[in-house]
Amino acid sequence: MDAETLNAVTWAIPNVLCLIGSRSDDEWNGMTQSWVTQISMEPVLIAISVDRKAVTNRLIHAGGAFSVNLWDRDDTKVFRTFSKPATRIGSTLNDRPVREGVTGVPVFEEAVAWLECRVAQAIDVGTHDLFLGEVVDAGFREGGREMAVARMEDTRMKYGGVRRGGH
Repeated sequence: MDAETLNAVTWAIPNVLCLIGSRSDDEWNGMTQSWVTQISMEPVLIAISVDRKAVTNRLIHAGGAFSVNLWDRDDTKVFRTFSKPATRIGSTLNDRPVREGVTGVPVFEEAVAWLECRVAQAIDVGTHDLFLGEVVDAGFREGGREMAVARMEDTRMKYGGVRRGGH
């Protein structure tokens, strides 16, 4: 099996595309994310896998919480601006309005829907840490239930497979 084939196969796995909100003390961040899934119904647990070198990884470890912000399928440009650490000015991250969630992490006001999670467990899985978060709050923006959420296939972005330049 060659790396090109493995990349093509793993890129074919359907993935949501969203923003992860994280915080430790006064440092807030938002990060584009595609490795997200529900893993339990009781308690409701969401798993996200975050590169160990990412600012978001450090903030989730330190802050003990994260938000998953599902985005409108027609507004995928936002994901490019959150592929690097975010800039916080007042109550915005990269000029996108955020509010403080119940755990203190940023929740994006423009998100179609959001989940806020307290870390129940963090597992070292090689290049990434798998964070298992218990959902403590969730909701939709007005009209959000009827909106289609962004998926990796809606962009030219690729993430997965084997290590490439930058990963």
